[in-house]
Order: sequence, then C-alpha cells, then structure tokens
Amino acid sequence: MKTASGFAVDPASAVSVGDRPTITVKLGWLSVREPVEVTAVVNRADRVGFAYRTLPGHPVSGEEAFILHRDNGDVVLTVRSLTRAAAEQPWRALFPLLRIAQLIVRRRYLRALR
Repeated sequence: MKTASGFAVDPASAVSVGDRPTITVKLGWLSVREPVEVTAVVNRADRVGFAYRTLPGHPVSGEEAFILHRDNGDVVLTVRSLTRAAAEQPWRALFPLLRIAQLIVRRRYLRALR
C-alpha cells in the first residue's frame, strides 16, 4: 500500500517490532526520507497490520498504524495517525502543508487497495 501510493520502502519485506525501514517519498526533484521504527505487528487470520513511530528527521512527530481486518465478509482498512509538528526546521514551519499532504496520501492508500 505504501509503495503503490508513491513511497519507496527499504527493505520491501515483512516487518518485525524494532525494525527501522527506510521510507522515502519523491516530490518532484526532492527526495524526502522518513525515518521510522516499527512498534507493533499484528498477524492473525482475520487481522494484519503494523504500527510505527517517527524518529528524529521525519517531517512530522508521532505514530501511525495500518490494520486490515475482515468484517462480515468485507475487508476494512483502518489507518490511525497521531501527529504533531516535528521539532526540527524546516518541517516544523511546514506542518500546516504536511497536514494537507497527509490527507492526500490517505486517499492514495485507499486507491492503492482497490
């Protein structure tokens, strides 16, 4: 879902708690690195997903979770984000624009799953 939404994830494999995959997004000629650490993994027959926290250098500060589960035969995606402005500049000053970008990216996630 992340890669189908325009992000590169390295390594592109299943994650475990404590992993620190490199997430990168290209915005025109600019490449933005988003350092994260996986904090939880769910892998059950009816529910799969993971959560991560941002690390210093990420454009925002917070946590995000992606959970897919079955509900009466339907597959449902839940994305939860708890974010605030990062401590570092220029990200802190750009936070209002980053909130808009988050909404656009969520739409891309849903489109990627269809």
